[in-house]
Amino acid sequence: MSQPGELRVLGPVEAVGPAGPANLHGTRQRVVLGVLALHTGTVLPIPRLVDVLWGEDPPRTAVKTLHSHVARLRQALEGCGFPDVLVTREPGYLLTVPPATVDAHRFEQLVRAGAADLAAGAVERAATTLRAAATLWRGDAFADAEPSGWGRREVDRLHELRLHATEDLWDAELRLGHHEQAVHELPRLLAATPTRERLTGLHMLALYRCGRHTDALDAFQRLRRRLADELGVDPGPELLARHTAILRRDSALDLRPATTGPSQLPAGVGHFTGREAELATLDAVLDEPERPVVVVSGAAGMGKTALALHWAHRVAARFPDGRLFLDLRGEDPAEPLPGARALTHLLRALDVPDENIPGDQAGRAALYRSLLHGRRCLVVVDNVAGLEDVLPLIPGTGPALLVVTSRQHLAALGTRHAVRPIALDAFGHADSVALLDRVLGAERVRRERGPAARVARLCGGMPLALRIAAARLVGAPKRPIAELAAELAGAGRLDTLAVEGDSRTVRTVLATAYRPLAAAQARFFRRAALGPGATFSAALGAALCEVPGADGDRAAAGLAAAHLVTAAGAGRFRFHDLIREFARQCARADEPPAARAEIADRLVDWYLVAAAAANRAIDPNRDLVTPAPRFAAPEVPVGADRHAALTFLTAERDNLLPVVRFAREHGRAEAAWQLTYLLTSFYDTAGHWHTRVELCREGAAAATGLGDPLAEAEMLRALGVAYFMTRRLPEALETNAAALRTAQAAGDVQGEGHIHNNTANAYAELRRFDEAIAAHRLAVARNAAAGNDLGHALSQRNLGHTYVRMGRAPESLAPLTAALSTFRALGNARLEAATLDTLGEAHLQRGDHRAALAYLGEALAVSRVLGDRWLEWESLLDTGRVHLGRGDFATASDHFGQALDLSRDVGDRHGEAAALEHLGRARLEAGDLAAAREHLERALAVRATVPDGYEQAHLHRDLGDLEARLGRPADAARQWATAAALYSQANATAEAREVANRRA
Repeated sequence: MSQPGELRVLGPVEAVGPAGPANLHGTRQRVVLGVLALHTGTVLPIPRLVDVLWGEDPPRTAVKTLHSHVARLRQALEGCGFPDVLVTREPGYLLTVPPATVDAHRFEQLVRAGAADLAAGAVERAATTLRAAATLWRGDAFADAEPSGWGRREVDRLHELRLHATEDLWDAELRLGHHEQAVHELPRLLAATPTRERLTGLHMLALYRCGRHTDALDAFQRLRRRLADELGVDPGPELLARHTAILRRDSALDLRPATTGPSQLPAGVGHFTGREAELATLDAVLDEPERPVVVVSGAAGMGKTALALHWAHRVAARFPDGRLFLDLRGEDPAEPLPGARALTHLLRALDVPDENIPGDQAGRAALYRSLLHGRRCLVVVDNVAGLEDVLPLIPGTGPALLVVTSRQHLAALGTRHAVRPIALDAFGHADSVALLDRVLGAERVRRERGPAARVARLCGGMPLALRIAAARLVGAPKRPIAELAAELAGAGRLDTLAVEGDSRTVRTVLATAYRPLAAAQARFFRRAALGPGATFSAALGAALCEVPGADGDRAAAGLAAAHLVTAAGAGRFRFHDLIREFARQCARADEPPAARAEIADRLVDWYLVAAAAANRAIDPNRDLVTPAPRFAAPEVPVGADRHAALTFLTAERDNLLPVVRFAREHGRAEAAWQLTYLLTSFYDTAGHWHTRVELCREGAAAATGLGDPLAEAEMLRALGVAYFMTRRLPEALETNAAALRTAQAAGDVQGEGHIHNNTANAYAELRRFDEAIAAHRLAVARNAAAGNDLGHALSQRNLGHTYVRMGRAPESLAPLTAALSTFRALGNARLEAATLDTLGEAHLQRGDHRAALAYLGEALAVSRVLGDRWLEWESLLDTGRVHLGRGDFATASDHFGQALDLSRDVGDRHGEAAALEHLGRARLEAGDLAAAREHLERALAVRATVPDGYEQAHLHRDLGDLEARLGRPADAARQWATAAALYSQANATAEAREVANRRA
């Protein structure tokens, strides 16, 4: 999960997040949280939740009360650090936390693992696992909650599972010879559940093994009498058989001896954590009719050997004829164990004298297969370098199983044999913290939960790094975890991840993976790591290495096969944090300073050329910049197709801001502002304006540093637009004013026209309409003077839009129609769609729904063809408004719902709040008051993150209407008064008067 925390139902119902425990109020709120936690990831329909709260006799207001409980519960979860985890999803509610966050899910997982271990004969592991499961209980399940209906049955199921787990645990304890302990503990458990036959049978066995033969028989008689008196039944056949065995003093009741056969498995790693899915895959192999070769692969330090040995010990009893282990040392090309010698070692382990071992490899392999035939042997071969090392070691048909670990995928093995691949990646955050918890102790981690989480993140989920960090803390029991976290966050993280006296550090382990690389792969590894982005493309790596794209593809594929990079999409890869740091150290060691400087320039060149190509495909009218790379233009994966260009930049989106910063830091200020300019068309289309603000700040700083007034004006103008799109309107006006001064000083008349246009838009959003109209007219005039047809039409379109905002739709039609004609003549489909949308708004205002839908339908179609998410959102919202005006609430809600999904996809909180407000209004008009309240209250919460007094006033107006519908005049009046005050502050005097005069 993304944040540390836990939801608990095995005792009092609790939610404990990063900010502490949630403030839960009332039994029913706890019931809702508890059942949602038990079914996390699954939508619970509203009727089911009503049943769990009230059973067969819910009140008339049950659904409305449920919505109120959910709203308050959502606030409580957000307050403790679980934001956005409780979501509305038709036909009910969904909790989206990972199952591992819920104690009941972890309990069931441990119980299943313990039962599997017990069935496999891994008794010690079963006992350890089941003891851990027992510690999760803090009392009765749902101790401070009272679920009804099916919820009560869920609680009963958990209690029954707890009893069954307790019986499995004492079964394991008795198999381990702990009968003395059982004799003292089992009577306490039987006092609470005196008719449990299995528990009584375990008690009888414990008494028998303690030499208390008569007491064991008396325990049986007590149960038999109780069953007859209370239930009128006799004990079952299993208990009767145990009674008979005790009477006969059957030797089968004595402790069984350990398994036989060679057992070469090294000790398992301590505090093994996580990997539940991988362990389940391994367990499933045991049930397959044809035993595959199991290949556990992963990067250095990811715990391949730990997983293989942990599982091997767990299932050792399933392989009584032998558990063989061999380390081929494939990570060390200087000292590998060749195949011939590997077979010799295995044959010796199978008791073959040296004089009987064949001299040739084929003979050894044949003898090895013969000896394994029909035998239940497990062979674990560690650190395999390649395919040829594995082939001679594969058993023939039969019950023997080969498990190999390797840093390579060994994909070619699948062309010859059945293979079960298991690829290990880094731990998730929950498992990382859990490992620290197990090594350091729960109390120490609980005291410093935040620093422990930081240590887990700084180790990148790499098990080796986590264990080294934990070992350093174990060796210094009084050292604060926060101190180690600060050390890891500083320079030299790889130096910190080392323990004195242990040569196996993160750096030394990664070095064993780097040294065997071919020269081309090693060069790609070093150079690709120097980029600033979270991911990189094979095409970029090829440019940095000055090789054709096909060579870059091969190098990247080879590194991925060796788990030194991980696939992150088509042709894209990512480094684990610690591997990236190691690769950069390799670059500093193996690349001269001049070469590293050239690599930085080639990286900036590649992005500059790629951004220019993408910009030409997305918006060819944006032609202010023609980049001049320092080296020959590199090969880039961008052509003339608009959608392909958008797809490319979407894949690169998380890298764009880091790359612009990288350009500035490496003395490429001109490239930094040019990149910012060239990416404008992408952000105009795709959204993500909060990132765009930071990007434009970087671009403006770069342009200012160059002393280029035209570049500075362009970047300030772009920053003003970004502020406008993120609803930071005062900052937009301030930045536009600075941009205008710079453009005027540079004599940039065309730039002045654009800036006046942007200033007018900001004034219009602030409802300062007189100033907006004046600025729009200046924009029209300056663009006409500059001969800028596109800018002139854009200014006309925005003038028309402001008239619509003012409620003067008839005056908007002339400038909008003129703008539409120009955009069509220029072939600018994006601005054509924007103008069509505004014409739809104008006709909606005039009451012509047919014309409005025609314009908006055309706008929506064009925006979707273009892939322009922002315009699509606006057209969806406006289309929904038309259907709302027609009284078609279902169609309106559908469009508003699509707009909501889209705003969340692009991270637009203003758009999300607006869509929620319209959804709430639609549900209110439809009479679904509970859903209306939920949408409106959620909109208020989102709106708090992007303040807008005018939009917030709409919400309070709608909430007032809702309270009036519910017959609550005082609440309605309070909401309307708030709306009126907000409207007044937003210069919306007509709206303020109208809402102030409402009466419930």
